[in-house]
Amino acid sequence: MPLSDDQPHTRTRLPVAEQTTPATGRQARPLRTLLTVLGIVTLLVVAVAVANRDKPAAGRGHTSTSGDRAPGAGASPDRTAASGQQPVATTSNGIGTGYPHTDQGAQSAAANYAVALGSADMFRTDSRRTVLATVADPTALPALQARLDQAFTPETNARYGLDAQGKAPKGQTFVSRIVPIGTRTTNGADTATRVDVWCTGLYGLAGEGSVVPVTQDWYTLTVTMRWTGSDWKLTDYSRAAGPAPLPGDQQAATAKEIADAVQQFGGFRYAR
Repeated sequence: MPLSDDQPHTRTRLPVAEQTTPATGRQARPLRTLLTVLGIVTLLVVAVAVANRDKPAAGRGHTSTSGDRAPGAGASPDRTAASGQQPVATTSNGIGTGYPHTDQGAQSAAANYAVALGSADMFRTDSRRTVLATVADPTALPALQARLDQAFTPETNARYGLDAQGKAPKGQTFVSRIVPIGTRTTNGADTATRVDVWCTGLYGLAGEGSVVPVTQDWYTLTVTMRWTGSDWKLTDYSRAAGPAPLPGDQQAATAKEIADAVQQFGGFRYAR
C-alpha cells in the first residue's frame, strides 16, 4: 500500500556499486522496438488477408447465377441481379415469345406479359384480343378474354378520358406504359409456375387541355403460366397495390414534355 504524504519516510543509501540502473534509457528502448515490430507484423497480416479475400480462388472462374435455381428459393443479391443472358429473339405481334423452359425463362415471360397487359392496346377491343391471343394459353383464352372484356368497358375508358373505342381526344396522347422493376417465382413446377412482377406504370392523357394528367402507379402483378411444350403461356393473373416508394422532390414535366417522351422513347423487351 502506498504511503501518504504525512507518514515518516526512511531513506537508505546504497553503495555506488550496488545502485540499480534507472528504468529509462536502455531498458525502455527494447520495449518500444518490440511494440513497433509487432505493429508492422499486424499490418502485414491484415493486408495479406484483404488481398486473398478479393482474389478469385485458383481454378474457379467468376460465376453469375441467374433465376435457374429451384423455384421459390430465398432471394439473394445474385438472384435478383441481371443474368446477362440475351432477351428472346422471337416475337409475335410485337410481344416476345419462345421463352426457355426454366425458372429464368418463366420470369422473363412474366415481365414481358405484364408490359403487354398494361399497354394502351388493352383499351381497344381488337388490339386487346390480339394481345391475349399472343400471351394466353389456348385453354384459358376464352375465360381471360371474357374477364378483360368486362374490365375494359366504355365506362372504364371514359375514366381515362378516352371514347368508347379507346381513342384519345384529338391533339392528345394516351399514355399507358408499364416498367417491370423486378420478378420473383413464388410457386413453380415443371409444367406450371407463378411469378410476381413488381411494376410501376404511367397512365393518363398528355397534351394541352388534358382532364386526366399522366400519373404514376405502383403495383405487383401475379402471373400464373403453364408450359405448353414450346413456351410459357398465361392462364391467370391478379393484381395488388404496391409496394410504392415515397414520391421524390422533383418538378413534374409539362403535358407536352410527357407526350413527346412517350412518342420518342421506345419500350423494351425484358429478360432475366
